[in-house]
Amino acid sequence: MDAATDFTMWALFARATIIVKLVMILLIAASVWCWAVIIDKAIQYRKARAEASVFDRAFWSGEPLDGLFDQIGADPDGPSEKIFAAGMSEWHRSHRQDGGLIAGATARIDRSMDVAIAKETAKLQKGLPVLATVGSTAPFVGLFGTVWGIMNAFIEIAEAQNTNLAVVAPGIAEALLATGLGLLAAIPAVIFYNKLSSDSDRIVSGYEAFADEFATILSRQLDS
Repeated sequence: MDAATDFTMWALFARATIIVKLVMILLIAASVWCWAVIIDKAIQYRKARAEASVFDRAFWSGEPLDGLFDQIGADPDGPSEKIFAAGMSEWHRSHRQDGGLIAGATARIDRSMDVAIAKETAKLQKGLPVLATVGSTAPFVGLFGTVWGIMNAFIEIAEAQNTNLAVVAPGIAEALLATGLGLLAAIPAVIFYNKLSSDSDRIVSGYEAFADEFATILSRQLDS
């Protein structure tokens, strides 16, 4: 097949100018990076939901909180367990040697759990800005490659002084490939950014609801 009439993806890439090739490589790399983030976040969120479900059953099983805290320790692995451990650790630190409570225990427990939730939220949302950035910029990067490619195609047409469609089409096709790759990177990035952001918000809301319930339980013990 004549190279000028070969419209396979590889042929279009091979005929493109160096600038357009760099744009295409950048967009392909961005797309791969996005899919790596998407898969990683999907696995992480699935594990977080499963861990929260298991811990929730253990927390509401009726077992004494001190016994549950002794089981998971002061530095557990699970996000829900870490929030619980942060509250329980501060609860224990708020007791004096004579068994009395240091003033302001409730506020310190709330702050300890808020810090733990903030840390887990940062872990859940890590990588999402990549999807947002690619989703918003990839179409423009692809458009830049297309504009540059079309500009060079018209320059070649002017130099050849031939406006035959067979001469024009290859250059236009090469240029449009950059826009196609830009959309290929951007569309999944935008879709999964919205989905994963929503999933992250729901998981964090669950952590915050648990922290409020746990703080209420401790507050009752303080009042009694």
